[in-house]
Amino acid sequence: MTITMIVQLLIVLGALWVGSRYGSLALGAISGIGLAILVFGFSLKPGTPPTDVIYIIIAAVTCAGIMQASGGMDWLIQIAEKLLRKHPDRITFLAPLCTFFLTVLVGTGHVVYTLMPIICDIALKKGIRPERPCGVASVASQVGITCSPIAAAVVAFVTISNENGFDITIPQVLAVSIPACLVGLMAAATASFRRGLDLDKDPKFQARLKDPIQYEYIYGNSATTLDKKIDKNAKMAVYIFLAALVIIVGFAFTQLFETTNAEGEVVTVAKYMGFPKMNLIIQIIMLTAAALMIIFCKALPKKAVAGAVWQSGMVAVVAIFGIAWLADTYFANYMDEMKLMLADTVKEYPWSIAFVFFLVSVLINSQGAVVVSMLPLAYTLGIPGPVLLGVLPSVYGYFFIPNYPSDIATVNFDRSGTTVIGKYLLNHSFMMPGLICVITSTIVAYLLSMLFY
Repeated sequence: MTITMIVQLLIVLGALWVGSRYGSLALGAISGIGLAILVFGFSLKPGTPPTDVIYIIIAAVTCAGIMQASGGMDWLIQIAEKLLRKHPDRITFLAPLCTFFLTVLVGTGHVVYTLMPIICDIALKKGIRPERPCGVASVASQVGITCSPIAAAVVAFVTISNENGFDITIPQVLAVSIPACLVGLMAAATASFRRGLDLDKDPKFQARLKDPIQYEYIYGNSATTLDKKIDKNAKMAVYIFLAALVIIVGFAFTQLFETTNAEGEVVTVAKYMGFPKMNLIIQIIMLTAAALMIIFCKALPKKAVAGAVWQSGMVAVVAIFGIAWLADTYFANYMDEMKLMLADTVKEYPWSIAFVFFLVSVLINSQGAVVVSMLPLAYTLGIPGPVLLGVLPSVYGYFFIPNYPSDIATVNFDRSGTTVIGKYLLNHSFMMPGLICVITSTIVAYLLSMLFY
């Protein structure tokens, strides 16, 4: 590795680090500074911006944002709240399942902000330490991204894999990622079930209760969505959204067929049987569903644009645009050198790419951006597709440094003060469930992928 390569890599990492300090749109925008330095300062050939993934995100978050504007998201949150309040003693296990499946449905983890105060409220009313369900539920809201048929990380994995000779469809990815991540989440929930002191034995919490103002703050309010009236338009919007997901998955299944490989074994591969590619199908179906909600469910586009789902999705577009373009520019110009440096390691231990995915995710706070920027490099290094599918859960590493919006919001929602960042930054409430979930999910996904593919 030459001095020039090292300097340029430091520029890439520096842009990502500075961008992560500012967060939000800055992550993608500041990546543009690094890109400008590489292209104009070092005369590197610009890489290819990830337009396919960006278009999919725009279509998906537009559809989900319109559903939120119609009130459909409130109905989904109500359904989750009814389940949690019916079984409050099991909230440490049920809360992450609820946040996980909400993310799977909508394709973004930012839908949990309404549910998180409810999780905390139920735990407090039941006398359960809120850190237990809240920590793992926040992790679960992000884990669900690699299990969603419309999430950028999943669609990008399928698109890039097909371009590199690994024929796989969205259902095949989900058949590995969903059971693996559920096992990981339940392992994290089990570890969290008796985590920390019970509230009646926690001296810090009991000391706070002696202050009447703190007592009123902790127990005086009750977060709920059950008092919201859900009209038929909101429910119809949810049905349209779910139908769109079913249609997308259905199209993916039509592209599967059996063939015989060189060893004479019957295998299932993915081919486009007269239909457009899946990235185009997702865009068409999502935009059509959004239009139907506007026409028949009285969803207001202005309200959708102001909603959390649409705004967080557009932030993701800018982040992936800048980050992935910057990374592709650097790696594309030094692909031969990268092969030479990493070939022996990945040949002997191909699963070690999981550590790279995880570390990059810690830096850039986006699973979709990790897939778009690092997966082409992994294929170029000769890592087999089934191995990369097996380590897909490792693209979630941004719980490690607790600066992600869902983690920060969870800390603020916990009125008991048990969900914390920690004095030393890394000793926070999300570290233990995050590590257990990602490690377990990656191991299970790897075993499933090796078994089936």
